[in-house]
Amino acid sequence: MLVASASEDKTVRLWDTATGESCGVLEGHLDRVMAVVFSPDGKLVTSASYDNTVRLWDTATGGSCRVFESHSDRVKVVVFSPDGKLVASASDDETVRL
Repeated sequence: MLVASASEDKTVRLWDTATGESCGVLEGHLDRVMAVVFSPDGKLVTSASYDNTVRLWDTATGGSCRVFESHSDRVKVVVFSPDGKLVASASDDETVRL
């Protein structure tokens, strides 16, 4: 099982819960990462950053699948819908985007 952590060093880190070892570092954000969440099936991670973006990551490869750049200010929260088909993000620009 994996757990993900958000960091001020602009990365998302994946960790193995059984060993406590790092399984990878997801890089691409230009500012601190404030939140991360797994998709319901565990195949994707989404991250919210102060760089005004939301990123979607593949947990198997560590690659960035998509970058959402619709916010005009820091993004602080992300969540997946229960079916995993939508991501909602909340920003200091006072909007929630799907």
